[in-house]
Amino acid sequence: MIKDILIITHIILCFILVVVILMQKGKGADIGAVFGGTSQTLFGSTGAGSFLQKITVIVAGAFILTSLALSVFMSYPKKTSVMDNVKVPVTQTQQKQEKGSK
Repeated sequence: MIKDILIITHIILCFILVVVILMQKGKGADIGAVFGGTSQTLFGSTGAGSFLQKITVIVAGAFILTSLALSVFMSYPKKTSVMDNVKVPVTQTQQKQEKGSK
């Protein structure tokens, strides 16, 4: 149950992380100002992080935590098998042997 919730959360965080990263402006976006205008942040301080950068850090941290949690949960050995619920078909020779032993 908790493993399923972690997997769903991990996938949602993955998509959110991709969207948030793609929405950000690249670091080289201001380099064009060298040829046509002025840029205060070309080689200087970029100032406080934007809202998208803060969201990226939070979502990336949550993504790492869910990755670690999933790796811990997957490392435990399975207690059941998929084959536990499979019924073995009885052949005709086994049926004859069972009738003969009665």
